[in-house]
Amino acid sequence: MPVRRGLACIVGLLAAACSPSEPESAGGGAAPDGTTTYGAADLLAWRRVGDANWREADGGAVQADSGNGFLVSPTSFRDFDLSVEFWVSPDANSGVFVRCVDADAPGAETCYEVNIFDQRPDPTYRTGSIVDVAPPSSTIYTGGRWNRFEITARGPRLQVVLNDRPMVDVSDERFAEGPVALQYGAGTVLFRNLRITTH
Repeated sequence: MPVRRGLACIVGLLAAACSPSEPESAGGGAAPDGTTTYGAADLLAWRRVGDANWREADGGAVQADSGNGFLVSPTSFRDFDLSVEFWVSPDANSGVFVRCVDADAPGAETCYEVNIFDQRPDPTYRTGSIVDVAPPSSTIYTGGRWNRFEITARGPRLQVVLNDRPMVDVSDERFAEGPVALQYGAGTVLFRNLRITTH
């Protein structure tokens, strides 16, 4: 091999080794401990149900502010720890739906709905609750700032923590496994830094 061609090959190999890696696939990036992290591109590759105008926003978030609908994960989950940050306007209606048994029709009748709805007319199942399962232990207003949900499912036991405050710890056996869905219903809604650790 001529010297000049050999040097070109070596330079090409070094450049390839040092270049940034390709973006993660729609499945997110999985770590050895079973944790999968979903960035904005991953979330936008989830199945869309409804006509919400999901798009990428600053800071690696996904955002919607019109229409009505969901981003539904391509994977089903049974026992897991889920962490996600969200920003909502005070008038927002949103939520994180887990163990959805009907991916075509996410809702409180087909999933566990961890609600984000500060101004819900009936506050029984306002932000931090699991709708029709358990009310939140305290009232936290989430509008206009970043917040964090930690949702744990182990068999029938479901736990919700909002901004480090325990909100729900309940046992319910209706739904054992299914996808995760992020909801847009009203106002302005952003999600980022979604992580799921399976068990």
